[in-house]
Amino acid sequence: MSTISVKEDVKGELLRYASELQARMGRRVDFNEAIRYLLMERRKHSSLLEEACAPVAGAEAARGSLTEERRLDEKRTERRLRGRR
Repeated sequence: MSTISVKEDVKGELLRYASELQARMGRRVDFNEAIRYLLMERRKHSSLLEEACAPVAGAEAARGSLTEERRLDEKRTERRLRGRR
């Protein structure tokens, strides 16, 4: 076994997570098992993260459309402000 150092806030979060695991599993769970479970979950769901971060089809066209709408809004506002002077 080795020792690792974590800040108090991380230790608190890990303790809460280990407590949740204990409640789900119905048995005692130590920090080592909680960390192992977190690492396994990360590996299991890494493809979901990659999928969520992947570019969406049509995003560039939508961005271009929104940019054009914003430019037109700014022109209208500028004309209104000029008309009030």
